[in-house]
Amino acid sequence: MHDPRWRTTLTIVLSAMALSNAAGGTAMAETDQSDLPAQLVRDFHGAFGDRHARAVHAKGIFFEGSFQPSVEAPRLSTASLFTGRRPVTVRFSDFTGLPDIPDTSGDANPRGLAIKFDLPGGGTYDIVSHSFNGFPVATAAEFSTLLQALPKSGPDAPKPTPLDTFFASHPRALAFFTTQKPPPESFATSAYFGVNAFYFTNAAGQKLPVRYRFVPGAGERYLTADAVKASSANFLMDEIGPRVATHPVTFTWLAQVGDPGDKIDDPSLAWPESRRQVTLGVITIDKAVPNTPERDRALLFLPGDVPSGIGIADPMVEVRNAAYPVSFGERQ
Repeated sequence: MHDPRWRTTLTIVLSAMALSNAAGGTAMAETDQSDLPAQLVRDFHGAFGDRHARAVHAKGIFFEGSFQPSVEAPRLSTASLFTGRRPVTVRFSDFTGLPDIPDTSGDANPRGLAIKFDLPGGGTYDIVSHSFNGFPVATAAEFSTLLQALPKSGPDAPKPTPLDTFFASHPRALAFFTTQKPPPESFATSAYFGVNAFYFTNAAGQKLPVRYRFVPGAGERYLTADAVKASSANFLMDEIGPRVATHPVTFTWLAQVGDPGDKIDDPSLAWPESRRQVTLGVITIDKAVPNTPERDRALLFLPGDVPSGIGIADPMVEVRNAAYPVSFGERQ
């Protein structure tokens, strides 16, 4: 069971939902498969309120840097980002659609790391990752069902609530919300994991399923309960800028290679740690940029727009790729 010192994300979701409903929030719609990407955005607004911000991971800060591929990376994939040093834009973030969520809150987990690679000849490749190795559910439709259960599951709702019923049949969703780590000392001291699986194809035509992870060069370090109490509500946002200015922040990008039989279309199932991991390169974050609201609103990540040599293995990626532009359009 999770440490009771850390409130679960469910607490703030339900609180935000109650505030949104009290202010006349929109009722939740039933999931329509033909409209699933837009429905997911509505589901998030139903939980956090429509604040004309990102539907999720609303509070964030971005920097620039570079990616240096390893010699092993081109052996796995012919993707052009593995042919030489490439510029990157990275965005660290807190969970939820609340742009003023305290960094000290356990409800700000999982933390986010989004990366935009500039490709040779133009174009970009985007990765969206978070600090939990897994996801609450297997499919985007199940995620919509989970989000829609929240408005019906407040503290005064009859028991069992729709959320109770959902968790009873989806134990990994409950684990996602109750086994998050404490706040990290810095965005630079947390590991991050790609939610979905992709295919890498090399020059010989060999096709392998992979999942991404990013290991911090500074090591993983998290706050004690006393340190959390002593920290400010914006300590992560305030800390990372001076850190980057003092010394570059680095992450090693790894590809975890799936074995036959590993689920490639169920992100709620983490692959075993015994699976082979290949170093794809190092991301170096060394340049602060003006973090204006306008620039943040204009920053869009599309993880389904993959370059040659990388393919989509998990169909959830396509739904995410269609949902993000909906949120992007709403916040302009």
